[in-house]
Amino acid sequence: MSFYLIALAVVLTDQITKAMTIRFMRLGQSIPIIPGYFDLTFVLNPGAAFSLFATLPEGIRNPFFIGISVTAAILIIVYRFRYLRQHRLASASLGLILGGAVGNLIDRVRFGVVVDFLDAHLHQYHWPVFNVADSAISVGVTLMLLDMVLEWRKEKGSH
Repeated sequence: MSFYLIALAVVLTDQITKAMTIRFMRLGQSIPIIPGYFDLTFVLNPGAAFSLFATLPEGIRNPFFIGISVTAAILIIVYRFRYLRQHRLASASLGLILGGAVGNLIDRVRFGVVVDFLDAHLHQYHWPVFNVADSAISVGVTLMLLDMVLEWRKEKGSH
């Protein structure tokens, strides 16, 4: 059950923060939070992570990303149900990834682009602007890799 609660919490947090960004900021506006390191910057991302494939024509780009997101969500749910119900860390990580995928999918269906607003940087050197869904996916993948390493070490130690 926590798998679905984690996914739901990510989707709700992601969508609420994006709605607040749209409501209270102008497109392109940047608000320093920690000067020189972190701003809120409202951008629309037509591509994937780091704006990959952003230059594809919209008629190809949106169906492609929507199809990938729906397929990924289905595969995550099936994989978790079949193999990982008893693995807490792996289940939690998949909940984060699922929630992030669904959060960005909602944007693509609603707007045709993804709303990004978290701008981490070291003075003038900026990481691409991202959102809560992107963060959840990144943390989820990191936790999944950690779980794999821990499982591998456990198996290696038992031989």
